[in-house]
Amino acid sequence: MAGNQVSRVAPGLIDTSRTYSFDFDGQQFTGHPGDTLASALLANGVRLVGRSFKYHRPRGVFSSGVDEPNALVALRTGAHLEPNTRATGVELYNGLIANSQNYVGSLRHDLMAVNDLLSPFLGAGFYYKTFMWPAAFWEKVYEPLIRAAAGLGRLSGLPDPDVYDKGFLHCDVLVIGAGPAGLSAALAAGRAGARVIIADEDFRLGGRLLAEDSEVDDVQGDAWADQAASELSGLANVKLLSRTTVFGAYDHGIYGAIERVSDHLPTSDGKPRQVVWRIYAKRAILCAGATERSIAFGNNDRPGIMLAGSVRCYLNRWGVACGQRVAVFTNNDDGWRTAADLSAQGVSVPAVIDVRDDTERDAPVGSEVFTGVRVIDTSGRKALKAIKLSNGQTIDVDCLAVSGGWSPNVHVTCHHRGRPRWREDISAFVPDQSNLPPGMRVAGAANGTMTLAEGLRSGHAAGVQTVRDLDFTKPAGEPARAASENMESSPFWHVSESTARCWVDLQNDVTVKDIQQAHREGFRSVEHAKRYTTLGMATDQGKTSNVLGLAILAEASGQTIAETGTTIFRPPYTPVPIGALAGRARGASLRPTRLTPSHDWAKEHGATFVESGLWLRAQWFAKPGETHWRESVDREVSMTRTSVGVCDVSTLGKIDIRGRDAATFVNRVYANNFTTLKVGRVRYGLMLREDGIVMDDGTTARLDDKHFLMTTSTAKAGPVFRHLEFCRQCLWPDLDVHLTSVTDQFAQFAIAGPNARDLLAKIVDPGIDLSNDAFPFMACSDVTVCGGVSARLFRISFSGELAYELAIPARYGDALVRMLMAVGRDFNVVPYGTEALNVMRIEKGHAAGNEINGQTTARHLGFGAKRPKTSDFIGTVLSKRVGMSLEDDIRLVGFRPIDRSRKLTAGAHFIARGAACTLENDEGWMSSTAYSPTLGHAIGLGFIKRGQQRFGEITRAVDLVRDTDIEVEIVSPHFVDPDGERLRA
Repeated sequence: MAGNQVSRVAPGLIDTSRTYSFDFDGQQFTGHPGDTLASALLANGVRLVGRSFKYHRPRGVFSSGVDEPNALVALRTGAHLEPNTRATGVELYNGLIANSQNYVGSLRHDLMAVNDLLSPFLGAGFYYKTFMWPAAFWEKVYEPLIRAAAGLGRLSGLPDPDVYDKGFLHCDVLVIGAGPAGLSAALAAGRAGARVIIADEDFRLGGRLLAEDSEVDDVQGDAWADQAASELSGLANVKLLSRTTVFGAYDHGIYGAIERVSDHLPTSDGKPRQVVWRIYAKRAILCAGATERSIAFGNNDRPGIMLAGSVRCYLNRWGVACGQRVAVFTNNDDGWRTAADLSAQGVSVPAVIDVRDDTERDAPVGSEVFTGVRVIDTSGRKALKAIKLSNGQTIDVDCLAVSGGWSPNVHVTCHHRGRPRWREDISAFVPDQSNLPPGMRVAGAANGTMTLAEGLRSGHAAGVQTVRDLDFTKPAGEPARAASENMESSPFWHVSESTARCWVDLQNDVTVKDIQQAHREGFRSVEHAKRYTTLGMATDQGKTSNVLGLAILAEASGQTIAETGTTIFRPPYTPVPIGALAGRARGASLRPTRLTPSHDWAKEHGATFVESGLWLRAQWFAKPGETHWRESVDREVSMTRTSVGVCDVSTLGKIDIRGRDAATFVNRVYANNFTTLKVGRVRYGLMLREDGIVMDDGTTARLDDKHFLMTTSTAKAGPVFRHLEFCRQCLWPDLDVHLTSVTDQFAQFAIAGPNARDLLAKIVDPGIDLSNDAFPFMACSDVTVCGGVSARLFRISFSGELAYELAIPARYGDALVRMLMAVGRDFNVVPYGTEALNVMRIEKGHAAGNEINGQTTARHLGFGAKRPKTSDFIGTVLSKRVGMSLEDDIRLVGFRPIDRSRKLTAGAHFIARGAACTLENDEGWMSSTAYSPTLGHAIGLGFIKRGQQRFGEITRAVDLVRDTDIEVEIVSPHFVDPDGERLRA
């Protein structure tokens, strides 16, 4: 063998013609394609790979699959670091970097191992008892200590540079697991013509066939698995998903699966690292196999103590001997198979210890057989050295293969709250056939069918029955043939003679004594005992420990295991990275980003952008020499108010409303009257929720008798459209109304300032009269611009200046902004962004999102007296509640600091002068603030009790978060042009 792979005793099923180099804890080792990190470490003689969670005891590889509780490593480095990864599931590649974790100092000399000396004080529930007293210690002592000790591995703290994806798949039959039963089921369903997806978490299909020296259809089991996979891949109606774990069964035949696309590659080469699939299946066949369980005995957690089936797997699949002298401790026939396979490969098996008294089996060459005997203790701190038997004999070994029986992997069958049932003949829980997820069948070892021959037959039968249910009639072929092996077992859970600690959950350091103590202290429900002891709460979710723990709890309570029951199995079956669940929806891609029609032009002219709803909008346009954002904003405001400015307002929601009853519909959804709105005019509208609270505001233009165009705020464009559709379809289906969202169809620009009309005249085609008489404030009309381009013009103003909004087809948006800026040079035109827009609306006293925050009413905003509407509208009844019509209720008003040099902050609360800062003295809050370049000081809008009756009064704006207390004067919210002369000019 290449390199220093001292424990590689056979080729196995790997490619020994090529050699990979990998790094573990800073040391270089070699392996081969087809290895896992665990098999490569064992091949190189590495036994110590990690530390346990609580006591920091030495831990080695325990299993060969997803049930691994010990061998958790951190993969890769830097931002690509991934902690808490099972070495047994990591496919080896050239250049792999892995590190052990959960220690202080070094892995071999962990300073935190002192916890093991304190174990008498750290038993089950110690944290519940210890951290209760004294109470003052919690924040200063206990919590910092707990947080420092929590977890196993550590995240990098850097943004994850990898890419994750999501996808959707549809099939007639989903086969979960590609062992002998799964392959048989998939072959039957695929041959019958059904659309089949077969998913398996391994990178090679075959399941236990890869670990056994068995034959199927007169060929070696692994060769038959390859033939089956080849046939399936050749069927157009079958999709094979290797490296894919089905982690959950959800409603309506939907299954969640995660595919590890490039985890096994040195670089992703542009591929996503992982993909989460949502699989829609008409039927599912679960062939998830079974998990071997251990036996609890004294010091059964040392590196070198492993599951017997895993020892056999490392030998047959990867050609690795897990020790030079390997003893077997078992309560079933399967353990003897491990001894036989080891002996056949020349590995010394000094002893086979079987707890059964009447066992008669052929002993491997050189083995001493002990029946009716138990292992009661072991020795060796960082690696197993010897075992002590109940007959007093001590045997020198460096590996102990333990088999306590096999537990079917029933987890996915329970994801719809189903409970498994206990089968005495195999001493394990099996799926309850009467309470499976709809459309699911279970076959093979997952259903308690433990022999190879029966597993092949049950998988084939499940496939045939499933496709018949779906009316596929093509021949499904015959099941594969195999010899039946003995699987007799005798239930045995722990060695009561052991005086040393007997470990049940290896990762969380839960012992037999902990479970018994939990029962004595009243935690007798399996759910309570689980949480009190942390049994089964590790990354493996108790796959090797749960049944063992339940048996010990049942024994302590004097009940049967069936009476004791199980904990609830929930998805995911194995850990799923948060990044994979998020997919590409993170960072800038968390939500779709929409760009305004003028985005490219704004970017060219130095705009700083801000997220506004789903849009990216220009916040301000910095000029050379401007070092602070407010310099840019102040300039934009001043230049707009003195000449003219242009702002892209395409993000406003635009809803086209048509039909014979369009006017009636609009009148019912707005709180103010729209029946009197004339064609060619625009009206401001306030929209309420059913409870009378303001939902949104905007303007609606009447383009003809049966045609309206409603605008909404940017953030509420979607919610308002959904609300209107609900009203149309559910509340008033008899109205002849049609709604269309046209937000994306139009580019719209606000042109504001004293020279707005003159600038607009340069692009509007001749013959269109823009005079104040012909086109007054709140007018609208179809126009043409730039030589015949159709457009709509609205004379509305959010800035308080003479202003228009010009809408044209979105494809002309970029050209229009360039044209406006070119013809506006004569007027020193300025582009302005959302910050300047916000400053000007506060100066004018316009309510916006901060004031329409889901807790204010029309009366709060000052519209109570302007609503002489008698017809019904949404919110009309509940808006008249007594609590919403109080005379001393809050009102929207303006505020300015007495000391003009002070800065106001949104969120400050109003407290009377001399009053204490308490909730009882709170009179309202500041909703919006800005520095007004027009006035030369800070201003604010806010809500205060009886606000409109208190102009001129002085109160305090108190912000305890920012530690400010400022005296302010209550004034009209209209700071600039309160009579509206400018906008009507």
